Amino acid sequence: MTRHGLLLAAAVVVMTATGSAQQPQGELQVIHVKGNIYMLAGAGGNITLSVGKDGVLMVDAGLAQNADRVLAAIQQLQRRVDDRLDVLESLAPKFGAETRSTVLPDRDPNAPVKPIRYIVNTHVHPDHVGGNQKLRKAGKTFTGGNVAGNIADAGEGAAILAHEHVLQRMTTPPAGQPATPFDAQPTDTYYTDGMKLSHFFNGEGIQLLHQPAAHSDGDSIVYFRGSDVIAAGDIYLTTSYPIIDLQRGGSINGIIDALNRILDMSVAEFRTEGGTMIIPGHGRLSDSADVAYYRDMTTIIRDRIQDMVRKGMTLEQVKAARPTRDYDPIYGRDTGAWTTDMFVEAAYKSLSSTSGAR
Repeated sequence: MTRHGLLLAAAVVVMTATGSAQQPQGELQVIHVKGNIYMLAGAGGNITLSVGKDGVLMVDAGLAQNADRVLAAIQQLQRRVDDRLDVLESLAPKFGAETRSTVLPDRDPNAPVKPIRYIVNTHVHPDHVGGNQKLRKAGKTFTGGNVAGNIADAGEGAAILAHEHVLQRMTTPPAGQPATPFDAQPTDTYYTDGMKLSHFFNGEGIQLLHQPAAHSDGDSIVYFRGSDVIAAGDIYLTTSYPIIDLQRGGSINGIIDALNRILDMSVAEFRTEGGTMIIPGHGRLSDSADVAYYRDMTTIIRDRIQDMVRKGMTLEQVKAARPTRDYDPIYGRDTGAWTTDMFVEAAYKSLSSTSGAR
């Protein structure tokens, strides 16, 4: 079966039942990436899904108001994946009963879909963690020989994994903002350069890699080693200039370092195209060539602003000089949530600080 044959008719589309004046709801699209990995778009930030025999691992959870639709889309996707397995199972007798038992064991066609086992939060923003509470409750934690914590509550929901700075930001939000509900907070955190699942999940190893002071101070890159897919969170976007959350420890130099790390991890199939696939926090599925172009753009603008800072130019003078003007037709699509002006200001402040200067 070819890769195109596994696209599940290109996408699983869940239509909205009702609209919202504050958050217009459109379609959710689930696109096959590689192997067991899918990208779900339209729920807020992009969601990466690993779907297979062990259940579902999610990278990010979208906005809270989209959680029901995300869950429906995941369940629909799981049934389509099961249908694909049924086709493979029907072909197995051609190889004999002995081979059939090792290629694909007998399954109960009426069995319920496997639950969500893990939710990984790449950072703390609500368009990526808002669905934590509802989606966690719809899941179930893996239990086994090296489970940490209290096994008695293991069935209460999926495990939520994140860097410890994400948990700190959730429990101590900026003044005037409420703390994140307890059952929407990470259940397992790491504080080192990275962590990995202690076992294969859906046939492959999965690593969480911390990238400090990038989009924020708690960013995780998630690497699916067998499928060769990277979930980048908001470190990498195709829809706007880099989002630098200064309030939560972000910096333009940290974003460039993170983009370079993604490129170091990536291997192109041919002439920088194909090969390792990168799922951005927002926007379209990408490969290393797309990330390299984005890294180059960010580096060029960083160098321009840094030179202006060294010359003693004020923020208003830097904005008037328009250091982004040749890239504005591609990345200057101001939506109100993040604008070109906000990017220039964040980059300027980041480079003006002692920690951001180079």
